[in-house]
Amino acid sequence: MVDSATAPPTERVHETTAGPRAENAPRRTGASRAVGLLRAARRTLRNVEQEYAHGEDRPLRGYLGVMSMYGGLTAAAVAAGRLTHATLPNRIGAGDVVLVGIATHKLSRMVTKDPVLSPFRAPVTRFEGQSGEAEVQESPRGHGFQHAAGELLTCPFCFGQWVATGLTAGLILAPRVTRAVLTVATAKAISDTAQLVYDAAQKATMHVPA
Repeated sequence: MVDSATAPPTERVHETTAGPRAENAPRRTGASRAVGLLRAARRTLRNVEQEYAHGEDRPLRGYLGVMSMYGGLTAAAVAAGRLTHATLPNRIGAGDVVLVGIATHKLSRMVTKDPVLSPFRAPVTRFEGQSGEAEVQESPRGHGFQHAAGELLTCPFCFGQWVATGLTAGLILAPRVTRAVLTVATAKAISDTAQLVYDAAQKATMHVPA
């Protein structure tokens, strides 16, 4: 056995360089395994998406992205509540539930159907025509996340979940401001309903024979 102090220079160099390489080997192995698992997960998701879609354009990965955004915003609201020491109420009053319901209906339709807000939807939607009173009909375009976002922003039923979550979080984090928003949205909903009733009554009067 050759002592390291008396070993030739070439052997001492081999000993000093072999140590770090041996330490880095497990790291490279762990990174390779992680990359392999990631690739396998992508292949699995791609196969599931193809089998589920059955030839149709169903962007499952885009939906996952949209759900991740929703989860992230919800987590941010929870974090804000912790930072501000906001506490969950034992119950939410029936009046607030009614206001949130009416406001959710109105705001979700405004975001997904209002012609004036179409510039915000344009990157992920395509104009199809008019739909109802002061509303437009649009369809999602593109692929992947763009298509999924387009579906969300053209579906008042889908977007209503986001609005209801935001308004409920607002009642806990900033109740006074949120109730002001609820009042405006509810008043707008009542006004729109009155406009539709008036318009229908006016049209019915025009068709009544003298």
